[in-house]
Amino acid sequence: MAKVIINGKEETYGDGTSLLEIAKRHKEDFRDDIVLAKYNGNLAELNKTVSEDASIEFLTTADKDGRRAYRRSVVFLLQRALMEVYPYPKHAYLRVQHSLGQGDFCTFDGVDEITTDKIEELKQVMHRLVKEDIPLKKYSIKTSEAREMFHKFNMVNKEQLLKYRTSSNINIYDLDGCKDYFYGYMVPSTGYLGYFDLLKFENGVMLMFPNGNKLTGDTRVVAEFSRPMKLFSVQQAASKFGETLGVSTVGELNEAITKGRIKDIVLSQEAIMERNIGELAHTIADRKDVKFVMMAGPSSSGKTTFSHKLSAQLRALGCVPHPVPLDDFYLNRDQMPIDEYGEKDFESIEGIDVPYFNECMVKLLNGERVLLPNFNFKTGKREYNDHYMQLGKNDILVIEGIHGLNDKMSESLPAESKYKIYLSALTQLSIDEHNPLSTTDGRLIRRIVRDSRTRATSAAETIAMWDSVRRGEEKYIFPFQEKADYLFNTALIYEMAVLKLYVDPQLYAIEPDHPMYAEAKRLIKLLDYFIPMAPDVIPNNSLVREFIGGSCIL
Repeated sequence: MAKVIINGKEETYGDGTSLLEIAKRHKEDFRDDIVLAKYNGNLAELNKTVSEDASIEFLTTADKDGRRAYRRSVVFLLQRALMEVYPYPKHAYLRVQHSLGQGDFCTFDGVDEITTDKIEELKQVMHRLVKEDIPLKKYSIKTSEAREMFHKFNMVNKEQLLKYRTSSNINIYDLDGCKDYFYGYMVPSTGYLGYFDLLKFENGVMLMFPNGNKLTGDTRVVAEFSRPMKLFSVQQAASKFGETLGVSTVGELNEAITKGRIKDIVLSQEAIMERNIGELAHTIADRKDVKFVMMAGPSSSGKTTFSHKLSAQLRALGCVPHPVPLDDFYLNRDQMPIDEYGEKDFESIEGIDVPYFNECMVKLLNGERVLLPNFNFKTGKREYNDHYMQLGKNDILVIEGIHGLNDKMSESLPAESKYKIYLSALTQLSIDEHNPLSTTDGRLIRRIVRDSRTRATSAAETIAMWDSVRRGEEKYIFPFQEKADYLFNTALIYEMAVLKLYVDPQLYAIEPDHPMYAEAKRLIKLLDYFIPMAPDVIPNNSLVREFIGGSCIL
């Protein structure tokens, strides 16, 4: 018999009792569906059995790890449905390109045209499989056997990925004869996967998921698709760039590193980024009425380096750029609004003196001389230190801050005087055919490296604050990205291989009894797919230097 602690209460179960059986007894305790568990602090699938005294924390589809498990399981469900709708020899291969809103953009290799009739047939098969409640079976095989299996299935990316796996065995999932390898945990059976939609979009389909979490939304209602065409265009361009370089997956990046091609890839991407920034600067300079370049983007998008690079390009065209951080217009700390957790909300636009910002900017636009503030983060107060400014004919203000794209932030300025730029690190890489590399994970790893180097913040501290950062992004940044005049992708195709060198030691330093250990372990597993890359081939003006150090710009 094993004693387990659930929600602070002790219960006794026989050895071999599955977490699934225990979860069924506790399902009424939760608003949402239980799909995973933490077993003695480690993530575990519900098929795991109890064999010792333990603490158990159940995770639902409202938890981030639960949502991840749910979404990747729905992808597996779609893959199984494809086998039925496009049977051999006309087999269609699922390729998950990237996330888009609350869904995944997918294409079907081997299919000339995806018709609405076929999409409806796929949905019907998927719903039938959900009703049949088929188990997602997991078993371990030798990595070499898995490579042979995926070679047979023509899953080239998976075969190449496993070439660089050091572990002798890996876990394979089987859904009613459909076999695959997934990065991360899965739900117990198809009966958990009733909430999804499949929509025709461009040359592929959108696989849509619910958008519920612990605070808002409903985990049993599928999110609407808003068709963010600007974001989609940038993501497609990134994918095409990766394909052009022959580096669209982690396996291909590893191959480039081991074959000595990585220096050429680094230099090519850096050259293209400089070219794109230069073209953007020309666009801004040619619009003679533009006096305010408004920039925003989520955390660790490289906004600081980008703003310096853009300013340099503008200067080369005869413009005179001046940086103006929106942070300087914060209200004094004792005036800050309070969020739903009772904490001061530094992310809210209500924490910025918007009327005063507009007043200053209108005066500058009218040619007046203005004393601009500086915010002292040590005292928590706005200060005035002889920071006078008056706009000349060629002057441009480069304004950066979380609310830069919100029309409310600059509502008094005429539209023709503003040029809005949205920045984000939209990675070009996928782990393999069915596992896109998370843009959010890429930014988190960037931030861990940077904060450790510049702020003496531990990886555990950065991970602990990440959920709060993400809530602010989803509320105050992402809704405005499609309003930008230009979306700029700051992701570098090689960066995870070099960031690995810096972040791995910090993640391994998090002890098993720490609350952030499970997330650290997940990131370690992700980085384990990458062969490390030395930073000596990275130019000192590269955007990635903002995070690893050695920048000649900052």
